[in-house]
Amino acid sequence: MSTLGDTGTMMLKFYDAYSVRARFIPAMLGAAPALAAVFLLIPWKEFDLYVVVVSVAMLGLLYALSDWARKQGQALEPGLYNQIGGKPSVTLMHRPDRTIDPLSKDRYRTFLATKIKHPAPTEADEQQNAAQADAFYELAGTWLRTNTRDTKKFPILFNNNCAYGFRRNLLGVKWPALGLNALVVAICATALWYNWPISMSDDTVKRVLVVLVVAAAHALYFLLGVSKQNVVLAARTYARELILSTEVFIKLRAR
Repeated sequence: MSTLGDTGTMMLKFYDAYSVRARFIPAMLGAAPALAAVFLLIPWKEFDLYVVVVSVAMLGLLYALSDWARKQGQALEPGLYNQIGGKPSVTLMHRPDRTIDPLSKDRYRTFLATKIKHPAPTEADEQQNAAQADAFYELAGTWLRTNTRDTKKFPILFNNNCAYGFRRNLLGVKWPALGLNALVVAICATALWYNWPISMSDDTVKRVLVVLVVAAAHALYFLLGVSKQNVVLAARTYARELILSTEVFIKLRAR
């Protein structure tokens, strides 16, 4: 088992903190029942070369799954934004939205207008030419994201971004993960029922039962804990913190 752990540690060095938290972990959670089956049912103490090959193959698969989870999460965004009325970093800047106080948003608009070299939309602009106003807020959000990449200076924003990416990507793999869960359960149940393909020892039966427990907990978590509402909440929290980061730049300019 130490071989797998050492290989996993080396593999994680290729991931940055965001990728680990927002991509790799959702991929691992999505494949949890299958991973549990591999870790519990393969005789790791035997066939060292075989263990190394399986370990590397699993880690490579997880890398591919993490990239797939990201793509699945990104594919959800347009439909999700349509359902909630737009991208949160844009809609929170609208004057009717009271998530951030109006006076602060007026200051932020004035400051951001100087950075993106475009006049800030007035209240009338938002009502009469919403597309143009949203284009301003989109550019402003892009400027903020580009200039807040330093995770040491903006740790809260970074953590909120990771939380949003984690929830979004987890929602993206929700139904494939539950499908994989059902497949693992079906294989384990068949093995227990028919005692196939080999005569299972008591220890093996216990391992199969552990896999089934993991599968049950996994299904419960995905069915109850992974939802659009949680993704929207994380998106709005991140957007709010992104907009509030403007305060840092205003204070820096005032020095």
